[in-house]
Amino acid sequence: MTLSPEQQAEIDDLRANPQPTLRTVSEGMEKHLYSAIPVLDHGFVRVVDYMGDDAAICQAARVSYGKGTKSVQNDEGLIRYLMRHWHSTPFEMCEIKLHVKLPVFVARQWIRHRTANVNEYSARYSILDREFYIPAPEALAAQSVVNNQGRGEALEGEEADRVLRYLRDDAMRAYDHYEEMISQEGQKGLARELARMNLPANVYTQWYWKVDLHNLLHFLRLRADAHAQYEIRVYADAICDVVADWVPFAYKAFEDYRMGGATLSATALDCVRRMLKGEAVTQENSGMSKGEWREFMGVLA
Repeated sequence: MTLSPEQQAEIDDLRANPQPTLRTVSEGMEKHLYSAIPVLDHGFVRVVDYMGDDAAICQAARVSYGKGTKSVQNDEGLIRYLMRHWHSTPFEMCEIKLHVKLPVFVARQWIRHRTANVNEYSARYSILDREFYIPAPEALAAQSVVNNQGRGEALEGEEADRVLRYLRDDAMRAYDHYEEMISQEGQKGLARELARMNLPANVYTQWYWKVDLHNLLHFLRLRADAHAQYEIRVYADAICDVVADWVPFAYKAFEDYRMGGATLSATALDCVRRMLKGEAVTQENSGMSKGEWREFMGVLA
């Protein structure tokens, strides 16, 4: 993980000078505030600010003020009810702002989640650092033969060494040319907004990303899933740890009903009923396609 001296100084100053507040405070989140969590080789996630907690979700659901007379157990039960029945609006009352450093190709996946506010480091005005994501050897894998979006077996030996050498050499060569184009001796040099187009997709960028809890949980359901690409999944996993401390009741309900649960079609549910009655159900008599049946059996397994 690489924090600039300026970023580290800002974090140290903020943590050394806590401010009194009358707003709701999540003790679990306070320990994460400003601290950078390392991800990949040069990346990180850090919480810049947040709003709300489990009680804020319940307050919005009840459309009342304060904690009232409800017990903690009632709050947890209400949150589980809201999650179970897909009542999303109360979860939108909580927000989080993250500072994320990530490779550009991961950012291009991440930005597909269009329900957040984003402000990215601008390579039009500033010069990007010489930092590139180079996978660890165990993260190198061949293309999957059954999934066009997935990975297959890990590369090993000379083949893995060759790929890593290409990744490092190509990235360094591209950055050398980038530097040369923007800083020609005795010449004007190419505009930064044009020179950046020569950089590879594994160069690191940074952004501030602010999102409400409902949309954050949707992001985590997709990106912390075992089928997500490894490089974005490790960021999602780091954020999961933060959310679990921030809103423990909401996160536990999320784990149960979203991450650990499953949604079945009417056809799949009918197959379950037939199986419970002792009927032998196969793909041929299920009414499902081969792909649907494979996914259905994966859920049951």
